[in-house]
Amino acid sequence: MKILLVRVSSLGDVLHNLPMVADILRNHPGATIDWVVEEGYVSLVRLNPGVRRIIPFALRRWRKSLGNPATRAEIKAFYRTLREEAYDYVFDTQGLLKTGLIMGAARVVKGGAKVGLANGSEGSGYEGISRLFHTRSIRLDPRTHAVARGRLVAAAALGYQADSAPDFGLPSPDAASRCDWMPAAPYAVFFHGTAGASKKWATENWVATGKALAPMPVLLPWGSPGEKYEAEMLAANLPHAQLLPQLSMMDAVALARNAALAIGVDTGLTHIAAAFGRPTVEIYCDSPKWKTEGNWSPVIVNLGDKGAPPSAQAVIEAARGLLDRS
Repeated sequence: MKILLVRVSSLGDVLHNLPMVADILRNHPGATIDWVVEEGYVSLVRLNPGVRRIIPFALRRWRKSLGNPATRAEIKAFYRTLREEAYDYVFDTQGLLKTGLIMGAARVVKGGAKVGLANGSEGSGYEGISRLFHTRSIRLDPRTHAVARGRLVAAAALGYQADSAPDFGLPSPDAASRCDWMPAAPYAVFFHGTAGASKKWATENWVATGKALAPMPVLLPWGSPGEKYEAEMLAANLPHAQLLPQLSMMDAVALARNAALAIGVDTGLTHIAAAFGRPTVEIYCDSPKWKTEGNWSPVIVNLGDKGAPPSAQAVIEAARGLLDRS
């Protein structure tokens, strides 16, 4: 059986789609699985050994230079690569026009199926026009967890139950995954940055939490000038904190993968730490907890909810509890 997964972005959404791979291979051990994903997330998908071939998609870059002959040549090459194989099943678990177009262009064998979402979840960017490219659309409860959505779509199409704990297929921390800039001692990482201002946790809460963890090193990543400024403010108030240089995505993944403790807002890197099974405190300030909370491990604590951010004391107590267990 040949299967193509179409989930192109974003970081957290690609991560949440990974358990589909283990589910399919557990129930159909002979299957081969390919994946279309934005080029920036290829290295994340590559960590999962169950994916045979990754087809990079670069719409974010292409749309800036669509008139450029080199860009048009890249797009043609992408479609040629996409159509090299004929699949038994193509799954679009994103439900957007752009992913529907990819599904539409993919080839299936005679009797093959193109399967996608019949509806979006609450607050999602689902685009109903994507159903035009399906041969079968799977309807789910609008409050289905982000990890469960893709798993349930594949299970319905392939005839099995997706009722086990999710397996992200990610490798365990090892010496080879550590970077030179990581401290030798166990460290905490604060994933404080997020594109949505309403999702942020108050600076004074981060400072109080960092002081409570002293002398444990606290690493402070950032991804934009605004986040760098915020990290600098935290570092100025936490003598044991380490302001990191701007990291590549895979260095940021390694940061999460090797943390003794991760504390973060509702953002992709926080969810990556949880997927790696690291002790993680997930902080929800202005997004619904039901949608992405780490609910597969006892070393993940989810605090707050939409419109109800947790207190610093609640996060400190959760962090201490996780450290006491490790």
